[in-house]
Amino acid sequence: MKDRLEGKFIVLDGPDGCGKSTQVKLLAQWLEGRGVKTSCFRDPGDTAVGEKIREILLNPEHLAINTRTELLLYMAARAQLWGEKIAPALEDNRCVVLDRWLSSTCAYQGHAGGFGAENVAGIAADCLDRVWPDLTIILDVDLETAATRLDRQLDRMEAKGDGYHKEVREGFLRLARGRKDFMVVESADDIQTVHEKILQLISEVSFT
Repeated sequence: MKDRLEGKFIVLDGPDGCGKSTQVKLLAQWLEGRGVKTSCFRDPGDTAVGEKIREILLNPEHLAINTRTELLLYMAARAQLWGEKIAPALEDNRCVVLDRWLSSTCAYQGHAGGFGAENVAGIAADCLDRVWPDLTIILDVDLETAATRLDRQLDRMEAKGDGYHKEVREGFLRLARGRKDFMVVESADDIQTVHEKILQLISEVSFT
């Protein structure tokens, strides 16, 4: 496990309420417990610049932000996170476990926002030294289950409505169908069951 996963870049992604933030922490703890040097980050965020951009993007008061502005702000935060945190961690042969990445922008702004996932990927190729992780795990959940997990004031993206979030979910699934380095895990189950599904997948996946 240590030899297979050190130096690998793994992303957990999915619709709001899918449980990815919890699963990222559990996976990072599990890896560390098995001697795998691990760094855990969230996108956007985990840099001074990225956290300020995150605050702008998620603040419910900023209703005027349009899809293209969202896309560019997310990409700016991502570029900063890559250069400041992710690239150095990978160079140190650490396993990087990330909460969201480009797959989110493809699903939210690309598919649900109508900008086009291919267009998002094209912009990413111009902004990032590396576009796609070694493995992306999409945690899929229905809207009803997701809604029960968001038991707080919704941020600006979460509050966009069921129609938008239905398209987001479809955007993730469509992206996963088109890429061999994407896997989908049903995440409507309890936390431990989903964690075990993720561990099973990681134990079986072949990194090429």
